[in-house]
Amino acid sequence: MVIETAETGDNLLEVIARAQDSLRKSDRRVAEVVLERPAEVVDMTLAALARAAGVSEPTVIRFCTAIGCDGFRGMRVKLARSLAFARTTSHTAISDADDLETVITKIFDFNLSNLNWARSHLDPAQVAQAVDVLVAARRIEFFGFGASGIVAIDAQQKFPLFGVPCGAPVDSHQMFMTAEMMKPGDVVVAISNTGQTREVINACKVAREKGAEVIAITGADGPLLRHATVRLVIETLENTDLFTPTVSRLTQLVVIDILSVMVSLRRDEAHHERIAEMKSRLATLRSTGNY
Repeated sequence: MVIETAETGDNLLEVIARAQDSLRKSDRRVAEVVLERPAEVVDMTLAALARAAGVSEPTVIRFCTAIGCDGFRGMRVKLARSLAFARTTSHTAISDADDLETVITKIFDFNLSNLNWARSHLDPAQVAQAVDVLVAARRIEFFGFGASGIVAIDAQQKFPLFGVPCGAPVDSHQMFMTAEMMKPGDVVVAISNTGQTREVINACKVAREKGAEVIAITGADGPLLRHATVRLVIETLENTDLFTPTVSRLTQLVVIDILSVMVSLRRDEAHHERIAEMKSRLATLRSTGNY
């Protein structure tokens, strides 16, 4: 089976890492060598890579085809390009053999790489549509549970930038009651990495019935999108490993930042002056001796 190609400028290392589990067992051995020693592989011959992976040369060719490359030479070219522009060269899971420096490097590299991947797959047209909806909103409610609930609360904290009343109910009953009270002109920003969170989906369905707009921020094509008027599918390199659970949340937080900043930029000068005054007074509150 041929997986998603890196033809459109994607980081080939990320393409390989994301598809690793779906490859044949022998192909995965080639993938492991490429991910562990990408700089070396760029300069390897076909025979050298086959020896390093302990497989046959035809297996290496099959691996190259499976990751969307036109043969071994094409794979090396894309790998070199990936190394030149990628944010990371480390894609292995954290193990108990890793020292502190290695753990620091892996966690930073994985998250930076994930953000780079998500940026390359984000649809600017959908982002622009979301900004238009938020600029016109009378009120914004952020719905999310679990890790996505943390993002919803963070988004609500940015209400000065959005310029309208914002809420973030964290209880399922509160979320449902909030949805029931929504009207045309109100907006829900629904956050669910899986797109399958039942409570969020039910609340969004009700909000749509009441005439509210629904902006879905999700990492996958799930049932949540059926109740959304704007669909922000933020693909992440989700890793189910125990030690890397925050990549989707970080990406959602960045997208919320993009939306809040863009909405604020669309507000008038009076709004900007109020923001500046608020920040000035907030700084005074934070200074010592003013109690």
